[in-house]
Amino acid sequence: MTASRPRVGSRPRLSGPARLTVALLFAAWFIDYADRLIINLVLPSIGEEFDLSRSQQGVVLSVFFLAYALCQIPGGMLADRFGGRRMVLWALAAWTVFTVLTGFAWSFAALLVLRVLFGLAQGVFPPAAAKVLAERTGKEERMRANGLVLSSNSLAAVFTPLAVAPLVAAFGWRSAYISVAAIGVFVYTAIRMRLPQPQPQAPGEEAGDSAAAEGSAAAPRSDVRALLRWGTLWRFAAMMFGYSIIIWGLNSWVPTYLNDERGVPIEAAGPLLAVPALAATIGTIIGGQLSDRLAGQHWKVIVPGMSVAAAALLLMAYASGLAAFVVFGTVAIFATSLSYMPIFAVPMRSLPARQMGVATGVIIFGGQLAGVVAPSVMGVLADAFSFQVAFAFLVLGAVVAAVMACLTPQTTEALLADARGRVPDAVKESSPSMEKELP
Repeated sequence: MTASRPRVGSRPRLSGPARLTVALLFAAWFIDYADRLIINLVLPSIGEEFDLSRSQQGVVLSVFFLAYALCQIPGGMLADRFGGRRMVLWALAAWTVFTVLTGFAWSFAALLVLRVLFGLAQGVFPPAAAKVLAERTGKEERMRANGLVLSSNSLAAVFTPLAVAPLVAAFGWRSAYISVAAIGVFVYTAIRMRLPQPQPQAPGEEAGDSAAAEGSAAAPRSDVRALLRWGTLWRFAAMMFGYSIIIWGLNSWVPTYLNDERGVPIEAAGPLLAVPALAATIGTIIGGQLSDRLAGQHWKVIVPGMSVAAAALLLMAYASGLAAFVVFGTVAIFATSLSYMPIFAVPMRSLPARQMGVATGVIIFGGQLAGVVAPSVMGVLADAFSFQVAFAFLVLGAVVAAVMACLTPQTTEALLADARGRVPDAVKESSPSMEKELP
């Protein structure tokens, strides 16, 4: 029972293999997220070079997320079938190639094709990375490890504008893609050479990523079908959808807004964009700590956080000055980021490692679907009305996340009780004694 229901507020020390896994996945996630953020910073330059409207620029952003979203569930199935390590390496190699090629895009059509291929490659990575982490950590340390790994996203959002903005100003937008690809080669080599072997799992779980039998712990097809039909899992995905509407809406259009509406050049925009990104980093870490202390009960974090975010987004949208826009935007993204780790907490703490690829893929699918919707809708709204209306649209994401937070199981016991009769292996493999406790 200790592994399935950790003591509230406990902070277990990570094992050596877990620490190395966290470091390597942190690096991979950092470069993954940095690659994704570059387009937001260079979009004004691309729009000018290819003479694109804001609606067309929104399509450039959205096609990536469409491909990315479509790969989440298949990516989870591939990770469960062939092993997380193998799929992480494949994804990292492929998206590094497409990162380089993006720097050589010669037309709007070519850029769209490359963005789709880039999205397909990166879309396989999140569920595979989740499986790699799950197989190399115990359940009592998994949430802390995951919080450390995913804090890389927010840190990438801090450093990317600071590094890319002066590079683009000096050498043009294409140089950013070619430069960051070199880091991807380094990270690929490090993971290939240093990723630890899977650790022994809780009773009933298997380490299925070994060199001898990688993929041997894939969830059976009946289990996959049960997960995909499990309505509760899709409610967690809807929660992630609401969260990501805000995150990707702001990330996609704030750089263009600052350039077009406020007259802020890209080299000056870097520090302005780093401020809310730093707030997001702090918010993600605090949200993970609150999730650990509450051992679930994610509504206690998400509902207040999204309420503050909704108010701040409206104030940001109609702020008269640049300083007020940045301040309210920072408050909004901090409050939103508190929700990130709580969204994953109960599923990751409760489900066995062999189901982590598909389960994580479903949840992340919801977030990436928001990446399809938010940039395109905001581009249309900005063209048809104004950026004020486009930013106000993001309040919808806060409402969706808060409502879904109240409609999902709040603890491991509640989630497994809900899974009983729907995803039997989730109950059977989480803990032999846990099943006896369920009504």
